[in-house]
Amino acid sequence: MTFESLPADIDEASFIEHAADADAAIVAFNPMTETVFAALPNLKVVAKHGVGVDNIDLAAAARHDVRITNVPAANRHAVADFTFALLLSLARDIPRVDAGTRSGDWPRCFGRDVHGMTLGIVGIGSIGQAVAKRAAGFEMCVIAHDPFADPATAVTLGVELVDLDTLCREADFLTLHVGLSEQTRHLIDAKRLALMKPTAMLINAARGGIVDEQALFDALEAKRLAGAALDAFEQEPLESSPLFALDNVIVSSHIAGYTENALTTLSLSCVEDVIAVLRGEDPHHPVALTR
Repeated sequence: MTFESLPADIDEASFIEHAADADAAIVAFNPMTETVFAALPNLKVVAKHGVGVDNIDLAAAARHDVRITNVPAANRHAVADFTFALLLSLARDIPRVDAGTRSGDWPRCFGRDVHGMTLGIVGIGSIGQAVAKRAAGFEMCVIAHDPFADPATAVTLGVELVDLDTLCREADFLTLHVGLSEQTRHLIDAKRLALMKPTAMLINAARGGIVDEQALFDALEAKRLAGAALDAFEQEPLESSPLFALDNVIVSSHIAGYTENALTTLSLSCVEDVIAVLRGEDPHHPVALTR
């Protein structure tokens, strides 16, 4: 058996060329389309090096009898930590303070309190739950929206389940932890942004398409929303954006899950699932496919 390591941002044609005879593929963000599946006749399994499978055409995978796996919880602590890093940096305006101090100023920037504030979590799965546990240390009031949430788990975490509009109205900080699907695309749109407090702040360390970026820009520019911290964008990699010009926005390059421990766990899980499928066994983390 041979292995080949390819760039994470490889284009479709190059991926097909290099993977033409592949029995298995481990992918991060490169799209796995109908074209790709049709061009790789030996492919038996695609392991997503992460949680969200929005870059994989699951219907096409089913048509070509390719198993899909992911790693649902391996990076939950890394993402939850990074979420709070963004939240705290945004609340205390740390990037602007850093830049001002380096330039020779001595900025006296007044920050926002985090302790005792209301945190709204959209998606209370493994990552959302890890965020809620961190929020408890700041004695935050935590509310969440998730139509698939287990009420008993929410009670254990001290989280109140509410509808999405209520969450938008009440949250001082709103953080997103859902996958990208047709149901969640632009879930946070102009209408929902208009429900939020003008002092509220939005954190997205999930998927870019969950937020309507134009609507977010409009709200931030007009100061109808106090700030946003984004680790994910609708177009990635992103070279420019109107959001970059705003001083009430923090941006990063989709690195929430990038820690040594998280990536090691992700990689080992992917390899184990690939080996299982190639041996004719069931993987540990199968993704359900519909034709």
